[in-house]
Amino acid sequence: MTKLSVNINKVATLRNSRGGDMPNVVKSAVDVQLFGADGVTVHPRPDERHITYQDVMDIKPIIKTEFNIEGYPSRNFIDLVKKVKPHQVTLVPDPPEAITSNAGWDTIKNKSFLQEIISEFSEYGIRTSIFIDTDLDNISNAAATGTDRVELYTEPYAAMYAKDREKAIAPFVAAAEMAKKVGLKINAGHDLSLENLKFFSEKIPFLAEVSIGHALICDALYIGLEKAVKLYKEQLKR
Repeated sequence: MTKLSVNINKVATLRNSRGGDMPNVVKSAVDVQLFGADGVTVHPRPDERHITYQDVMDIKPIIKTEFNIEGYPSRNFIDLVKKVKPHQVTLVPDPPEAITSNAGWDTIKNKSFLQEIISEFSEYGIRTSIFIDTDLDNISNAAATGTDRVELYTEPYAAMYAKDREKAIAPFVAAAEMAKKVGLKINAGHDLSLENLKFFSEKIPFLAEVSIGHALICDALYIGLEKAVKLYKEQLKR
């Protein structure tokens, strides 16, 4: 069964909008695991506008499942990951000013850069994943970087889903098949929701993990965090 890692960045965004410690980010990490999530994802940015570096340090000791840290591999980010030693680090190519991740790596142009960083993480026993789009050349060349996994950037799928879900899923199936062919495991994330997750999971049955934050936290505002986590887990059952 595909694992669900819950991204709790939006909890930190709400906290930071007011200051103080409400809602409590560490408690949200504890709770999503208690409610059935298979992991917790955070994405600390250089300006710390949502998850802070201190949050990452505070969350690590309460992880009972898996901890996934996403981010652009600046030296400060690399040092943080090596200090925390999460189960997985997901490398994203977004610049510091980006509102959210909106593109995948060019693994041909950035091959040496990624090889060096991934090698550094591998020495610490940290599993690596590269955020990537459905370009088959980028996926086939991802294997040469030494990464363990790729995370498919699913915003284009989500945007087209309501109009033509078969057309929307087709490039992702091809991309996943290519990743599998070159020996990489497949994660996915970005704009996956209760509307489109089940179909995505069914079409890519060997999908290892999805990372979901924005939609799940939005749903939790209406139905509660526990029910939201359980509903997303339901979409992943086969």
